[in-house]
Amino acid sequence: MSLPSVDAPGGDLVAPVGAVVLRLGGSRYAVDMADVAEVAPLPRVTRVPRTPTWLLGVANWRGRVLPVLDLRPLFATPSVPLASSARLVVVSRGDLIVGVVAEAVPGVHDADLACAAPAPPTLPADASALVTGQVADRAGPIAVLDAAAVLALRDRVDRRRGGSTAS
Repeated sequence: MSLPSVDAPGGDLVAPVGAVVLRLGGSRYAVDMADVAEVAPLPRVTRVPRTPTWLLGVANWRGRVLPVLDLRPLFATPSVPLASSARLVVVSRGDLIVGVVAEAVPGVHDADLACAAPAPPTLPADASALVTGQVADRAGPIAVLDAAAVLALRDRVDRRRGGSTAS
């Protein structure tokens, strides 16, 4: 599903408010809707040799080579086989773009993520670098993903040899 901009009074287009909620390892995570280009079925992904486990591979997305990330190893959650409910959440800012694998995308959360409570201090180091805080709804807490930090994961891959500079 593509996420369109919203018409504001006066006909101006404004970024959508809220977040796309995705499920990873039994937990829920939110990505600001302004950073989500698309939510789509998981495409065929080609593994790239000598890359970290969280870099699932690359896929063809609208004629572009799209790095596909599986954040579950960074969150120290079990990586169960992906079901048909798995989705690709395409995260973008400017020219930077990555696909994030989600076990499912149960919907959207309409709260302002800028008002999120602090992230729990018990997160693993890799996870705390990717989470800016948490919000809640009737079903419980939702960790807020930092889109800039997710996009910056590309810097942790040694591009000269295809290996990881950190895992």
